[in-house]
Amino acid sequence: MTAPPRIAVVDYGAGNLRSVARALLRSGFDPLVTSDPDALARADAVALPGVGAFADAMNALRAKGLDAALRDAIEGGRPYLGLCLGLQLLFDESEEHERCAGLALFRGRVERFPSSDAAGRALRVPHIGWNSVRWTGAHPVSARLGAEEHYYFVHSYRVLPADPKLAVGCTDYGGPFAAAVARDNVFAVQFHPEKSQDAGRRVLDAFAAWMSSWR
Repeated sequence: MTAPPRIAVVDYGAGNLRSVARALLRSGFDPLVTSDPDALARADAVALPGVGAFADAMNALRAKGLDAALRDAIEGGRPYLGLCLGLQLLFDESEEHERCAGLALFRGRVERFPSSDAAGRALRVPHIGWNSVRWTGAHPVSARLGAEEHYYFVHSYRVLPADPKLAVGCTDYGGPFAAAVARDNVFAVQFHPEKSQDAGRRVLDAFAAWMSSWR
């Protein structure tokens, strides 16, 4: 019998790691929560969950040597799953706490939600709650999902990819924004699959199914 794929769940000192690990286990992975850069090189896939401030996360990743390990894993073709801040950190920079450089694997930036929508109505920030995500079939993971489902979000910042084709899932809050981005071996979502009940599990199941074909 084939062993389940080992997925390294990156621990940089923040994040709902145990809940993420349990959700990945239910979807057929063998999750390893780790802060060891070498463990990322040995794993079949890498997951980066994240909460909190962009700059704090990047500083913690750099301090542990995890930023270089993440770049090496992704550039080496290792499947990558980004969750919430794990999506934002893929991009060039965030305006949070003035400006902070990210992993710069994708072109684009992260900006705070505006204080009001296009009609001038006040917009509550952070964005907390369930929102509908419209999926496209532009990536093998999103192609395995339905056209539209609801997921749970908690965030104050949104990503603006330089290449709009990166967005494989879109939602609206004060205007449309990318709820999921993907290219090649990278799939990342702004929402929390581990908090999104059955819909969230279907996302992780789709990632696992794609992993099986990738391997």
